Amino acid sequence: MTHSEPTSMGEVLGELDELAATREKVRMADVLDDFGKRSFGPFILIPALLEMTPVGGIPGVPTALALFIALIAVQLLLGRDHVWMPQFVQQRAVGSKKLHRAVTGLRGLGNFLDRHSEGRLEGLTRGPAIKGVAVTILALCCTVPPLEFLPFASTIPMLAIAVLGLALTVRDGALVLASLVFTAIATATGIAMYLNSSGSGEGGSLPFL
Repeated sequence: MTHSEPTSMGEVLGELDELAATREKVRMADVLDDFGKRSFGPFILIPALLEMTPVGGIPGVPTALALFIALIAVQLLLGRDHVWMPQFVQQRAVGSKKLHRAVTGLRGLGNFLDRHSEGRLEGLTRGPAIKGVAVTILALCCTVPPLEFLPFASTIPMLAIAVLGLALTVRDGALVLASLVFTAIATATGIAMYLNSSGSGEGGSLPFL
């Protein structure tokens, strides 16, 4: 059964928890059917949030999630009116218990973000502005693979992506602006961390440690 499109992070997490409670494994196809094919925001938000759970510490997972987000962002950039996923992606599944634990761990963050999001400056989440958001998300996705070599460093761009996904979900342009500022800071920090860890100096230590 397809529900109406979620309009808050709390609703997104609630839908995921409901799916986890009704089956042993949750497939991406189940999430797509439940949220509706026009829900670009949640499909950017959800994988970014998953990266911020212990799942994100598994080698290769952050890059795989970034590739998935990039697939959605490209569709957003091209102006598609619904989300498309290849069948092999739709059949990917996660255990219900693992999903429930991830949702539970994200409740606090979800409540915080929902308290600070409203339908402000909606023009920045519609029309031509959407393409700028999509390009920003794609740029952030490109930073994830190299940062994966540093423990949990990929969480920095994923947090920015999550905020942009939430902004699209709740139609809050103010969140888009805040995320762009955070993106600039996160990108500079990520580049500094990567360059300093690549052995440019003998110790490879960060300048602020």
